[in-house]
Amino acid sequence: MFRTALRNVSAHKARLLLTAFAVMLGVTFISGSLVYGDSAGRAATARATGGYERIAVSVFPDDSRAGGNAGPAGATGPAGVDAAAVPALAAVPGVAAATGRVDGFAAVAGRDGRLIGHGPSHRGGNFAPGATGKDPAYRFLQGSGPARDDAVALDETTAAHGGYRVGDTVRIGTNRGAAPYTLSGIFRADGTKLPAGGSLTLFTDATAQRLFLQPGRYANLELTAAPGTGAQQLLGRVEPVLPPGTGAATGAQLARIQANLATHDSDTMSQILVGFAAVALFVATFLISNTFTMLVARRTRELALLRAVGASRRQVRRILLTESLLVGALASAAGLAAGTGVAALLGTLFGPADAPAAPLVLTPGTVLTSLLVGTALPVIAAWLPVRRAMTIPPVAALGAAEPAAPARTGTPRTGIGAALLLTGLAAAVYGALTTGKDARTVIGAGAALTLTGTIVLIPLLARPFVALVRPLLTRLHPVHGNLAARNTLRDPRRTGATAAALAIALTLASGLSVLGASASQYLDRATTHDFAADYLVKPADGAMRMTPATAELLKTLPGAASSPLNQSTGYRLGGAPSVLTGVDPATIGRLLRYEVTEGSLDSLAQGRIAVADFKAAAAGWHLGQTLPLERPDGRRGSVTIGAVYRADEQSNLLPTITAPDSLVARYDEAPNTAAVLVATDGGPSGAALAGITRALGDNPALAVLDEAALRAEDSGSIGEQLNVFYALLSLALLIAALGIANTLAMSVLERRKEIGTLRALGVDRAGVNRMIRLEALLLGALGAALGTVLGVFLGWALGRTLQESVAGYTLVVPWGRLALGALVAVAGALLASLWPAHRAARVDIPSATAAQ
Repeated sequence: MFRTALRNVSAHKARLLLTAFAVMLGVTFISGSLVYGDSAGRAATARATGGYERIAVSVFPDDSRAGGNAGPAGATGPAGVDAAAVPALAAVPGVAAATGRVDGFAAVAGRDGRLIGHGPSHRGGNFAPGATGKDPAYRFLQGSGPARDDAVALDETTAAHGGYRVGDTVRIGTNRGAAPYTLSGIFRADGTKLPAGGSLTLFTDATAQRLFLQPGRYANLELTAAPGTGAQQLLGRVEPVLPPGTGAATGAQLARIQANLATHDSDTMSQILVGFAAVALFVATFLISNTFTMLVARRTRELALLRAVGASRRQVRRILLTESLLVGALASAAGLAAGTGVAALLGTLFGPADAPAAPLVLTPGTVLTSLLVGTALPVIAAWLPVRRAMTIPPVAALGAAEPAAPARTGTPRTGIGAALLLTGLAAAVYGALTTGKDARTVIGAGAALTLTGTIVLIPLLARPFVALVRPLLTRLHPVHGNLAARNTLRDPRRTGATAAALAIALTLASGLSVLGASASQYLDRATTHDFAADYLVKPADGAMRMTPATAELLKTLPGAASSPLNQSTGYRLGGAPSVLTGVDPATIGRLLRYEVTEGSLDSLAQGRIAVADFKAAAAGWHLGQTLPLERPDGRRGSVTIGAVYRADEQSNLLPTITAPDSLVARYDEAPNTAAVLVATDGGPSGAALAGITRALGDNPALAVLDEAALRAEDSGSIGEQLNVFYALLSLALLIAALGIANTLAMSVLERRKEIGTLRALGVDRAGVNRMIRLEALLLGALGAALGTVLGVFLGWALGRTLQESVAGYTLVVPWGRLALGALVAVAGALLASLWPAHRAARVDIPSATAAQ
């Protein structure tokens, strides 16, 4: 049986080529995604844990005492570890050396004044030389560590990007402002200090403590073990003498924690890529099923002859399924080999820009998964066509001169599809009209059932769709359009399966477009609807923490009005947990759009607060009410509500509770300045932007954004993600196009005699070519129409699940983007028809008409 199957695959290799290619593409994508995930995870782990082997024990503040220059709300005493603990711990038996470490935010400006690096990874630390004058955490390539408070050292990547050399002046920005420093050295760091794609600046001990913590305090201490002392043994000796409020862990324990954190991003991206690869393979099942349906139909007499000479039904079925197994196995092996190249490409696209190329990791699990998926998929997809072929009696098949007429869409299939579709629509509508957490589940299940039902009913939907489009085709091309419409409906099941593959790819693309457009509008409203200023100053890096001192720098800017947004947490107003945002009462009305419904915003100048309507309603507050105020540190007071304003709960700018900055300063000496709003007399201009930048001290850690830049920053990331997803979905679209090409090519083989007859009756080659292309046009239009409608429905259903938790989210249908997607799908179908149309136009008339 195996030899027979192998001979059949060899005999029909041209017809199985596109099927094998589609499987190979899917397996390539899956294996590439898995190899990328394993490789990126191992590289991230190596980067994050590199250097921990030199640390035997790390001493750090307890969680209750960690974080911030002043510690968390309610904490007492200074943050960090007292420097006096260094000599005490160094005296513990088995400790070779004790080194204090300080780290914090530090941004490096390029020669053009712009920030070097990307993401929340701009770090600063202290250079801590030992007895040898070297710091074991850093290997200097040029120069040496900073010895003076006005000197710094930079990591090699940052220095190269900025074009800096030893002796140059470098401007560094921190939470305490920006200042110039002299570059003393360029170094290479281990993973404990420098994340991939980030920058690292080294200061002297005193400077780092002043900038990032407090003089005489360290963020943590690193202990190295003397020869013959194990890390666990040293930990046992250190724990009894730890300073109050500190804890300790071995370097190996910290390395394991960092390894788990480091692989999160690569694991997430790998899962997303595998998901899109699964979609591509699902699309490929339609191509495989169609191929074997047509191939089995062409070989009806051959299979019947096997039955007639003694082969059982089970043996014939086994031969056909073995053929599909061989196709899958060969395609899987090729896809696995190509997947390593795809993994390298994915690493280039999604890996950290400044990270070295990671070695590819091919695990046995990846090999096994890729081969099993690629081999099993063709067998599963071919099972139904093979089972259907086995129902034809051998005598009937032997007597047939042509392949048996295709089965029409059956009543059971129609009933099942209609039941799924109606149930899904009812569930989605019910979920949309109800509230609560269960509504999301109902809507999601309804959307899935609706999509499944529509796919099942596509063969039934093909007839009315072709009837709708047929008048347009016949008007443009009376003869060829009519023939194309008839040929498309000759086998509705085949037409539906071919169009379904395209519809699935376009459904996902259209759904993503709807969700992306809706999310972009929501973010745009949340970001700029309340923005009345000309500029917003914010940290260029999410790790930076601005203070009210930043806003004070702009108070003296000529012709400008500014106000900080000083967020202060930990309050209880009238017993309700609350966050106060301190603003300048004199200018805030010019900088943010407050729609006051009760009272007046002028009451801020009188020491009162203004409250958003949703907060007042939830807490039961009203205008003029005096609320008791409590702080975790025991301070108490009272505030009076002087205004109530309408606000969107999801607004990124408009505070929930607005208070005068003097009130916030009374209870919180170090609030977090989330942003500073600035309005200039002449409006946004290059001169105004330059003036604000100078007033801020040319600090590379601060970003000055106008309304357009603010909008682009928040919504631009959605566009970038959509582009990535569109690129990933293009593989499913390519496989769907291959399915159209394969269906048309095998259809041409089936209709060779018919095409020869048409040519004999006077239809020229151009006419045959046009007929095949019009058939492809109908298939592409059917898939595009259904995919677009289903995508909009999917976007609406998923959007409804967000509306309860994301106030202000509304459905946006991006008609232009949807039309572009449909045009791309139709164009892909037309391109896929070029080769089958070319073959059909060159059918030899005598041999075709003489064929039996």
